[in-house]
Amino acid sequence: MKLKHNINPILLQFINFVILVYTFITWIPWYIFSGSRQAIAKAKQVKAKPVNNKPGAAYRSVNSLHCLASVLYPGCDTLDKVFKYAKTKFKDKKLLGTREILKEEDEIQPSGKVFKKVILGKYTWLSYEDVYIKAVNFGNGLAVLGQQPKTNIAIFCETRAEWMIAAQACFMCNYQLVTLYATLGGPAIVHGLNETEVTTIITSKELMQTKLKVRRLLSLSFQCIFPLLRHIITVDGKPTTWSEFPKGVIVHTMASVQAMGAKADTGNKQQARPVPSDIAVIMYTSGSTGVPKGVMISHCNIIAGITGMAERIPNLGEKDIYIGYLPLAHVLELSAELVCLSHGCRIGYSSPQTLADQSSKIKKGSKGDVTTLKPTLMAAVPEIMDRIYKNVMNKVNEMTTFQRNLFILAYNYKMEQISKGYTTPLCDSLIFRKVRMLLGGKIRILLCGGAPLSAATQRFMNICFCCPVGQGYGLTESSGAGTIMEVWDYTTGRVGAPLVCCEIKLMNWEEGGYYNTDKPYPRGEILIGGPNVTVGYYKNEVRTKTDFSVDENGQRWLHTGDIGEFHQDGCLKIIDRKKDLVKLQAGEYVSLGKVEAALKSLPLVDNICAYASSFHSYVIGFVVPNQKELAELARKKGFKGTWEEICNSPEMEKEVLKVLAEAAMAANLEKFEIPVKIRLSPDPWTPETGLVTDAFKLKRKELTAYYQMDIDRLYGKNVK
Repeated sequence: MKLKHNINPILLQFINFVILVYTFITWIPWYIFSGSRQAIAKAKQVKAKPVNNKPGAAYRSVNSLHCLASVLYPGCDTLDKVFKYAKTKFKDKKLLGTREILKEEDEIQPSGKVFKKVILGKYTWLSYEDVYIKAVNFGNGLAVLGQQPKTNIAIFCETRAEWMIAAQACFMCNYQLVTLYATLGGPAIVHGLNETEVTTIITSKELMQTKLKVRRLLSLSFQCIFPLLRHIITVDGKPTTWSEFPKGVIVHTMASVQAMGAKADTGNKQQARPVPSDIAVIMYTSGSTGVPKGVMISHCNIIAGITGMAERIPNLGEKDIYIGYLPLAHVLELSAELVCLSHGCRIGYSSPQTLADQSSKIKKGSKGDVTTLKPTLMAAVPEIMDRIYKNVMNKVNEMTTFQRNLFILAYNYKMEQISKGYTTPLCDSLIFRKVRMLLGGKIRILLCGGAPLSAATQRFMNICFCCPVGQGYGLTESSGAGTIMEVWDYTTGRVGAPLVCCEIKLMNWEEGGYYNTDKPYPRGEILIGGPNVTVGYYKNEVRTKTDFSVDENGQRWLHTGDIGEFHQDGCLKIIDRKKDLVKLQAGEYVSLGKVEAALKSLPLVDNICAYASSFHSYVIGFVVPNQKELAELARKKGFKGTWEEICNSPEMEKEVLKVLAEAAMAANLEKFEIPVKIRLSPDPWTPETGLVTDAFKLKRKELTAYYQMDIDRLYGKNVK
């Protein structure tokens, strides 16, 4: 994983000698004053243990061996109580921040396309007390509109302060919040809204005028699509036109509903507060394997999950600032923000289009959100971290020879030091400061979840952003909680030990050859148990019985479908997935996820999907190439043409295949695991295309259908 340099060997020996002397001189004062001795000792400690000596025994954190944690604060067993506790404790402290739009401009690109650019001002903040009052008024206003406790209400909106205010209102009044991704396609939106039979939906002007318009959904009348819908509430004012919405559906603004709530007489009414077992959220998954499923998450499920997560973030408190930009309809973002809200942190809102100075909607010369906010905490999915890694490495390759070699020497030196548990303050301040400023310069912990993170990307983030990467593992069905790496654990490829709120055991999977008696590490399908394991799927009893079980002690278990192994210190490593395992014609098993993980970190690859069939003897792949890297490869090979012509060229397919094969061999893939043929895709895979989820997980079924003609061609079938 070290970077390659081209320094004269004699000069390199001299540089290594200087580094050795520097390390020797600085090690003793560092060891005495840095406080890292404790971190090194903690990194070597056992982090989880099996509850007994039987094969397949559940592993628990050493901090919860005798009892799993289920509440953050005594007596706060529902989400409304947690927020009330936080409001009382942090009353006048800042909570939710939003940047004001100072100016919007249309910028014409050389291609003729028009991009909207914005100039944003400073963050303006709502205090805990402000948010609490707004949430109370909104909840009362919804009651005026006829919303009843324990009935469903949908939110279909971008990540923003109003989303969290609406959610807290629903938690207070015991409304069941149905969450839908803002990027979902028409059929998925219709499915979620109709399955939950909502009469009210909370949305934004933009989504109302685009995604919710009748012609965007289906070519049917509005009443046929949403027969029960009566109220649409826009969080940012009324749209200019809503002619397509028929009589019987009333459009409100969030402010007007809050005004109703503020005037409502609630003094004589006994409000139906939730109990721990009541459903707080029906969260529709991003649907990587078909139609999105609604996961029913109770108040006690969410509280247990955020209790476990918070325990892994040391010194969490009022000094921390979290930047929220991932979809709040995703369990990772919702959990992270609830952790921050309950501990007095500030949450500043952003979006992928305005996150950094170089983001697509930020006008050149103006500041992105991370530069303005300077967050200390940030969550990300691997797709975003992979992009940062590739962009920085591309800039390194464009440096002068001296600058590039200096960066590589510092990078390799720091890699050696952090593998031993040591820090490198000189390198951090002189070499990596500029890279660290890409995320504001103050990040102390990066949380990563949603999909596996490659070892190369994880180590890059550790080195260049000078902070631990808390890679975690959890599912919507486990309230996002499962495992998170401890901040002093700098190993790669693992997801940490079980959180204090849950226990994890491995179940034999004979077909794949994984057993919990395997040596040196027990292996098997990962089962998560504990108070964070959710109730099941909404109106889907068959799937609930398949994915969940209850043991003789009444413990509820989630069967994840992922394959893992436990290391001697109690940390979990994800090694496979049942749905990703394909048996080739000759009998070998291929893990498609393993192949993709080995190749996705290549600068040439923006995304990749491996494909295999039991009727054939080899693996093929669909690759979204990096435009800059592929164009450069084409130039070196003397191939000229448009972007589409380059991607459709059999010659370029072979050249890319050579690069993939070299990387696959370096990653120790077996010969039968290496793709033999590929298809280069000129178009990126985004949630809008329907080929990946909102967390950028591959939708294999949709990708297979989309590339069916290419599959037939690559396997030698006659294609008409």
